[in-house]
Amino acid sequence: MRVIYLTALLALSGPAFADDQRFLASLRKLEPQTRLEQICDYTVMSRIDRDTGQEADRAKSDVTSRPSHSGDAITAKGGAFRSKGQWYALSYVCQGTPDHLHVTSLHYKIGSTIPESKWASLGLWR
Repeated sequence: MRVIYLTALLALSGPAFADDQRFLASLRKLEPQTRLEQICDYTVMSRIDRDTGQEADRAKSDVTSRPSHSGDAITAKGGAFRSKGQWYALSYVCQGTPDHLHVTSLHYKIGSTIPESKWASLGLWR
């Protein structure tokens, strides 16, 4: 339930929200791996917006495969993000701080459009 709530908060937030104490308090309530995934998903959305103008409003690190965790880093090879009602494949490597509340390094790659016919089987939505 907390992950759904946090995802909703992220969808409604602006870039400055990541520094908001309420947002950080919500992250602190999550277990560390989930916290890292959430802050990395949020940061990759912000970076996609800034770098490409694609207006990402959702990101998931685990669409076609589970992300791998190594200490304070996550590698997501099977992720996706949504922009203007369309889903796109996404992979990224994200390094977080030891408390998993901030991102120190992020490298991402946008893949091809995911056909709507595959959305349901991948757990994606409009």
